[in-house]
Amino acid sequence: MTSDVRKLPTGFGRLWTAQTVSSLGDGVTHAALPLLALTLTRDPMALAVVTAAGTLPWLLFGVLGGALVDRWDRRRTMWVADAARAALLAIPAAAAALDALSITLLAAVAFLLGLGGLFFDTAATAYLPDLLRRDPALLERANSRLRGAQTAMSGFAGPPAGSALLALGRAVPLLADAVSFALSALLVRTLPATPRPVPEAHESLLRQARAGASYVLRDRVLLGLALRPAVGNVAFLAVETVLALFAHDRLGIDTYGFGLLLTAEATGGLLGAAIASFLGRRLGTGTALTCTAAVEGLAILGLAAAPNPYAAGLALAVCGAGMGATMVLAPSLRQAIVPAHLMGRVASISRMLSMCAAPIGAFLGGWLATAYDIRTPLYAAAGLLLAMTAVTASMTSNHRVEAALHAAAPDHPASKDPAPESAPTLL
Repeated sequence: MTSDVRKLPTGFGRLWTAQTVSSLGDGVTHAALPLLALTLTRDPMALAVVTAAGTLPWLLFGVLGGALVDRWDRRRTMWVADAARAALLAIPAAAAALDALSITLLAAVAFLLGLGGLFFDTAATAYLPDLLRRDPALLERANSRLRGAQTAMSGFAGPPAGSALLALGRAVPLLADAVSFALSALLVRTLPATPRPVPEAHESLLRQARAGASYVLRDRVLLGLALRPAVGNVAFLAVETVLALFAHDRLGIDTYGFGLLLTAEATGGLLGAAIASFLGRRLGTGTALTCTAAVEGLAILGLAAAPNPYAAGLALAVCGAGMGATMVLAPSLRQAIVPAHLMGRVASISRMLSMCAAPIGAFLGGWLATAYDIRTPLYAAAGLLLAMTAVTASMTSNHRVEAALHAAAPDHPASKDPAPESAPTLL
């Protein structure tokens, strides 16, 4: 993926600022919601309901949400979603001030926040390639900056800020997140307009959703890009489920040390996002994706065999770097090759597959640790990641990637008014 050096448009700076502010608010709420739930109950199942509620919109409405985004104006969808989330957070904030919070209310808020996130994230993913005219190199640079800011805000700054704000009052972190959504909505409204997707004549929403799914399944590159996060989430959730116990029992790490362990992974993620474009230029995007996937598997294998906390921290940092680079390269490639009128559906379907895989990974990790040994989920996760790397390596090879980019080029006949029914199959 090569391109002559050009600056990112000024509109991207406003989009980056909006998503950075919103990510900070997300990090605040990510820490505050579970802590708020903990002030109401000690029932693990009730706490799990609040956590799971935020992921349900992707499982229930992921495909249909993508189809709706492909019908709507992307910029308007983003700012309305953020404005709605800002208004929504006023409800639990008022309930907290009036001492009327409940688990049911928190679960409902988490669900609706997740629904707003579905529409915002899908619309933003579809809007970016239009803003950058589908330039592959610019997309990599833009996604690298967006991913870095998201990791820094939601992974580093947001959670401790959420905990600190909660100490000032139960409503404070919720109001802070509401302000972040409101600021994001105002910034998004100032973004330049992009062409509205051309509606597909007289097709039902369900039919359009099926067409989007068919497009992904029939294209080897897109299918390979979708399988990576789906299988990866099974593996990573299997590890995450037992990581705290593994760190405590096998490595002798206390609560403070466990926080440092997670910080090492997030630091690696920032580095990976920063070097993703360099890897894509030097190795080719397809080879770079294969290498980062292999690095993730080998890093988890190293974590399983780690003799001390320092080796474990290094392994998690390396794994985070692989994940950070993958999460820049893969979306950038998808945005460069998918037709504009299908972008929302393809993005939401890929995200939905990865979200559906997460509960499977959590169950697998818990079962393997119970039936065998605390290290077993880590070895199984490493095996899954390496097997996935072998399976998808040919699907996203440099040859296939370059063929897909060539077919998507504006002057290529295959890129003229592509229809879902004739989606390219790069066999």
